Order: sequence, then C-alpha cells, then structure tokens
Amino acid sequence: MGNRGCLHDAQRRIRHPFTLKRWIHCVLQFKGRRRTVMTPGHYTELFFLDEATALAAGHRPCAECQRERYRLFRAHWAAARGTTRAPSADELDDVLHAERLGADRTKRTYTERLSRLPAGVMAADDEDAYLVLHGTVRPWGHGGYGPPQSAAASRELRVLTPRSIVDAIAQGYPVGLHPSALA
Repeated sequence: MGNRGCLHDAQRRIRHPFTLKRWIHCVLQFKGRRRTVMTPGHYTELFFLDEATALAAGHRPCAECQRERYRLFRAHWAAARGTTRAPSADELDDVLHAERLGADRTKRTYTERLSRLPAGVMAADDEDAYLVLHGTVRPWGHGGYGPPQSAAASRELRVLTPRSIVDAIAQGYPVGLHPSALA
C-alpha cells in the first residue's frame, strides 16, 4: 500500500496526484491497525501489485511499518553513491521527488538498454509495462505478471523506476515481487 498524502475529497473523488514529497509504500497489516479506505481528511490509500510496482511509481519503504526494509534500502542507496552514510528520509524524498516528476508534473523516465537494467526494475515500451527479471521481461498486469518474454540485450526501454532506486537495486537491494513473477 502506498501513501502520497490526502488525494481525495469528502466524496472520495481523487483531486490531486500527490500532496507530499514523502511517497512511501507500506505493508497491508501492521500492529492490528484498521482503516476505512479514503476516510475524508486522511491519507489516500494506494494499492500496488508488489514492491517493484511501488518503487517504479517512486515510492520508498516506510520507516515505521517496514523498518528493516527501510534500513536495507538506505544502505543500498548509500552504496550506490559510494558512501556508508545512510541518507535521512528527507534526503531520500528530496532526490526521489526530483527524479519522479518532470517540470510539467508528468512521470519522468529515461531510456536504457535491457542489459544495463537489474532484476526488479520496471520498464516500458510504447504499449506495455514490464518487470525486468534476469534478462527477460515479464508483462505487468493488475493481477500479476505474464510469462517471461525473451528480449535482445540491446533493446532500449523506457525505465519507469527512478534512477536512484535503479542504482540501489543494482547494488543488491532485494525487491519484493508478486508470486506471479517467479512462477
């Protein structure tokens, strides 16, 4: 589940794409907490297929409900920058906010060859989104991933996952995947 702030109004209509720089993804169950989805005046719950999808959207692990994943993410982020100092949440969020949105507030992407993308990154062509997994691409769908498709290592794809997250994944951050990705 993700959080970008309160995006909806009292009638549960989405009014904003985000209201905060801090885009996080959370676990669905934590300390027995219960919420009514889209409660007026509270954050809007966003639901993702898996962590790879949440990361591609520009969300990072929550420091509360995913404390160990958050620490692990920060360590791999730091390693990608050649340092051992783990960044603060504000430092992560400042970089990610700049990387996920263009000046016109649309999703920022970049192009890269498949051979240069680590497993767990999301990318797209003109028609479909894919999970990159060990030299193959798996079509993304709301209910899971399709069967692996072989692709030329030189194939250029539009990378949906922000560059800093790609770098952390390349340093070994273990991305949580929907079971269909491993079937």
